Amino acid sequence: MKIMLISGSHREHSQSEKVTRCIAQSLLDNQQATETEVFSLAGNPLPLWDEGIWNGEAKWQTILNPLSEKLASSDGFVIIAPEWHGQVPSGLKNFFLLWGAGELAHKPALIVGVSSSDGGAYPVAELRMSSYKNNRICYIPEQLIVRNVESVLNADNSKNNSDADRYFRERIVYAGEILSAYATALKGVRESGITATDTFRNGM
Repeated sequence: MKIMLISGSHREHSQSEKVTRCIAQSLLDNQQATETEVFSLAGNPLPLWDEGIWNGEAKWQTILNPLSEKLASSDGFVIIAPEWHGQVPSGLKNFFLLWGAGELAHKPALIVGVSSSDGGAYPVAELRMSSYKNNRICYIPEQLIVRNVESVLNADNSKNNSDADRYFRERIVYAGEILSAYATALKGVRESGITATDTFRNGM
């Protein structure tokens, strides 16, 4: 089972990427995935959407085809979204506009909000409300919100709030187990053929 993790921060060396890599390692350590891959939006590697995607322009194929193959080969996803001004970063919202060929469709995803303080809930609500319609990603009911992120999940334990760090690490294992179970279950749904989207390519 392959789980792909999307780190939604535009910043280099971000706290979101720290969280992402911690979760990726946890999935492997707890045998909740046999393979993980991290894709980071640091540095804005994906241009803003334009009609060239629909027209199959070569520049878009060069950028998207390798990533499309990785997404398509994944059984589930973890979407890590820092809260910027109470919102999901624009690069992450743009990410969801780019996939209309079933790469994400009917595959489970765990949302992980990240906050440097006591926030982090708004990105969860935003992603659940508006990011899934045409790509048909399936967010599981479980979610994580890593608050006061600078003080948890650090490799150097001296930088961690021990109680909070232990709680988040345990909660990551719990959520990973649920994501893994959904990934197994939804594979059967996709293989049944009932999710074919040739007739209804877009959600309502």
